[in-house]
Amino acid sequence: QVQLVESGGGLVQAGGSLRLSCAASGRTFSSYAMGWFRQAPGKERDFVATTRWSGQNTYYTDYADSVKGRFTISRDNAKNTVYLQMNSLKPEDTAVYYCAAGTGLCGSSYYIDRSYDFWGQGTQVTVSS
Repeated sequence: QVQLVESGGGLVQAGGSLRLSCAASGRTFSSYAMGWFRQAPGKERDFVATTRWSGQNTYYTDYADSVKGRFTISRDNAKNTVYLQMNSLKPEDTAVYYCAAGTGLCGSSYYIDRSYDFWGQGTQVTVSS
């Protein structure tokens, strides 16, 4: 069982930055694929970013097109924490952001919320224009 706790959300003006953190419990954090998803009011939960072991002594990262070049996902396995650095924020980035952890994912499953096994409670990000 993995417990995830997000933090770092808040209100920011367009063009500003925020860094979200997701602290995980458990001894096998490094083996989990980690993802960030977001859900705006009245919309479905969408993929934002993912990080997973590449098998080549490094972690692979991938992003939704809407955040590519602005957001960066990273992880500190020693601290059991995954981060989402969000720069050049836009009003359309306003949403509740969720951290997720999963195992056994492959292919397109990394981009699908129901593929992940554990979820945090979410943190609100509001970007004003």
